[in-house]
Amino acid sequence: MRPETLYLTDMVEAADAIARFLADLEREQFLDDELRQSAVLQKLIVIGEAASRLTPEFQRQHPEVEWRKAAALRNIAVHEYFSVSWDIIWTTATQNIPHLRTQALAVLASLDQDE
Repeated sequence: MRPETLYLTDMVEAADAIARFLADLEREQFLDDELRQSAVLQKLIVIGEAASRLTPEFQRQHPEVEWRKAAALRNIAVHEYFSVSWDIIWTTATQNIPHLRTQALAVLASLDQDE
């Protein structure tokens, strides 16, 4: 099994990519840009997949992070792609993901201190 640090790093890198994709972009521009929608959704899938790969014990040790919500969004994007709401994706990408990135970095820092 991969170490948790690699999954957390995947999450941070995907969040960084989302920030680059959306830099200087307004909501309406995003809603009209299929290419950026696809790119952001793919990175949200990476984040959700990484979150779902963390062990339940690890997730319990860090309850401040909403691991299940990240994994749930991934499941919707992959299995119920026809019901994806781009307004929700925009809100998630611009409001929730920066916060999740900060939390993942904090967890990474705490793991580095434990070693």
